Amino acid sequence: MINVRDVPLDLTANRLFKRAFDILFSLIAIIVTSPIMIGIYLGIRFTSRGPVIFKQERVGLNRRKFHMYKFRSMKPLPEGASDMGWTIANDPRRTKFGTFLRKTSLDELPQFFNVLLGHMSVVGPRPERPYYVEQFKEEIPKYMVKHHVRPGITGWAQSNGLRGDTSIEDRIKHDIFYIENWSILFDIKIIFRTIRNGFKNAY
Repeated sequence: MINVRDVPLDLTANRLFKRAFDILFSLIAIIVTSPIMIGIYLGIRFTSRGPVIFKQERVGLNRRKFHMYKFRSMKPLPEGASDMGWTIANDPRRTKFGTFLRKTSLDELPQFFNVLLGHMSVVGPRPERPYYVEQFKEEIPKYMVKHHVRPGITGWAQSNGLRGDTSIEDRIKHDIFYIENWSILFDIKIIFRTIRNGFKNAY
């Protein structure tokens, strides 16, 4: 059981409406940004060795795990190495082209395919890696509430600048506010705020 005031997305009609919006928005976004994605593909290919797409396990709706897609912005991990560290400003693992992708958030574009696959929503709490979910659920009250809805490419917390090296507690407060106050107009507001504030705290 989660202890929040109200959950509009518990209503089937709201869930279907949000899903239809997600599919339509993602299809349009993929079509519009396809020239940019082709350019990024070539940029990664010509500037570093390794795969173009980086896949990382995350925890989503109802605590189900999935692979979230990004354009690779870092040097490939050595064979057998684990990826448990946080990304930091001026991270030495990052490629030069990857630094540009991270600062502009263009590395996130492949997540529109996650939305089409049903793993994610355009707007929702950002998903975290299983290792950190296990850690934060013991340390932060109501942390697991975020898994009551699909995770998002962006969220209320991120549109308010809470990304990168910012308070997890503050992010969760924003996530709970979003879950309790969801509407399609709220999603649209968050999308516009994300575009306007897109580069804040990005690295």
